This record gives sequence, C-alpha cells and structure tokens, in this order.
Amino acid sequence: MLDEAGVDVILVGDSLGMVVLGYDSTLPVTVDEMLHHTRAVRRGAHRALVVADMPYGSYHTDMAEAVRNAMRFIKDAGAEAVKVEGGERRLELIARFSEAEIPVMAHVGLTPQSVNALGGYHVQGKTAVGAEQLLRDARAVEAAGAFAIVLEGHTARISGPDHQRSSHTYHRHRRGPRLRRADLGIERYGGSNLWANAKIFSPVCERREIISGAVREYCEDVRNATFPTDAESYHTPQSGKNRKTISITG
Repeated sequence: MLDEAGVDVILVGDSLGMVVLGYDSTLPVTVDEMLHHTRAVRRGAHRALVVADMPYGSYHTDMAEAVRNAMRFIKDAGAEAVKVEGGERRLELIARFSEAEIPVMAHVGLTPQSVNALGGYHVQGKTAVGAEQLLRDARAVEAAGAFAIVLEGHTARISGPDHQRSSHTYHRHRRGPRLRRADLGIERYGGSNLWANAKIFSPVCERREIISGAVREYCEDVRNATFPTDAESYHTPQSGKNRKTISITG
C-alpha cells in the first residue's frame, strides 16, 4: 500500500521489535528477524527504495562481521540500502560499507539502540551544545558517504538549510516550520500505542479500534447464531442426476 501510494523510501525499521514482535525495546531484535521482515517488504514493494535497519549488535563489535551482515540484507533480503545509528562514531563503518558498495542511510539524534546510554527516549538538541553536536554528526556521516540521514527526536531548531545542503534528510518524530521530508512510522498511523504522546503524530486512523470492533461484532454474531446465515453458507448441488440427499443424525 505504501509503494502504491507513492512513497519514495520504505525503511524496514527495527522498531518492528516493539510494534510487531512485542519486545519492550529495539535491543532484542536479531538479524534473522530483520531479514525475515525485509524479505516480506521487498516482495510487496516494486517502486520505492527499500532500506533495512541493521539491529543492535550487528555492527557494533567487529568491522568484518558488520560488513557481512550488511551484505546479507542486500544479497539475501533484497534491500537496496542499510541504516545504522550513530554520528561521528560511525564514520569508519560508513566508509567501509561505502567501499563495499553498500549504500548507507545514517541515523542521528535520538537513536533508540542507545536508549540505555541516553538514559531513556529523550528529545535531542535542546541546548546549543546538543544542537551543534547534531549538526556535526550530520555533516560527518555525509562526508563519510551516507546517502541519506534520519534525524530523530530533535527540536525544531535543527531544521534549517545548513544540514539539508546535500544529503536527503528525513525528520522523524519532530514538528517544525521547515519540514521538507518526513519519516513517519506507519505503525503509529496504524494505531499502535508506541510513541502515543509524541507531538509529531496526528490521529489519521486507529486500526486497533477498527479491527477490535470488527472482531467483537464477529464474535457476537457467532455466539448469537446470526452468523453464518444461509446466504453465507455452502450448499450441496440440488439439480441433475448427481443430486444427493444427506441425512445428519445424532
């Protein structure tokens, strides 16, 4: 549906751990789980650029292993790019991926995989020092070879033209007067309770209520014996020489 609606990029985010798999954070998500979901998205998307989120631990220890994991997303899952979290500390990694001809989307600002180090999910760039660090991170990952940057959970002050010079910049969970490209989690617009209080989201549709209401109505119809009706049932053919009478007793 997203592809048909005309979106340019579909990011298979590791937030699926929270909104699909039931984890408390993105940290438990594995490479195999991300590969599984990326393959599914790849089979459904035929126009948009598909980017796979590399989960926590898949690129944090050994550089060679990180490159192998990234290649799996390209070769095995059909992604056309990968995303990694972190700014200046990821420069070598981004450069290595670029050398291996693996397109990289960088992710700075509020980085959920760093939730323990950050002490929670806190808006970034509130101070002048914090804002300058975000800009340094954005410039650094661009120089290292990132083709796009996700800026998540930051203040509106980090929205001027300076960081939008070259790389495609996607703003996640942020409202501001100069928003050019938006990365809005479809899981929220579908009715998930994740980030329920985030200012960026507007109530577009509540899938949870729609589905719950439909299931409650179905259960009530079955219990009251109003479903299925005769019109909703299959019948034995009643014409021709093959007509048979079936008796049910007991």
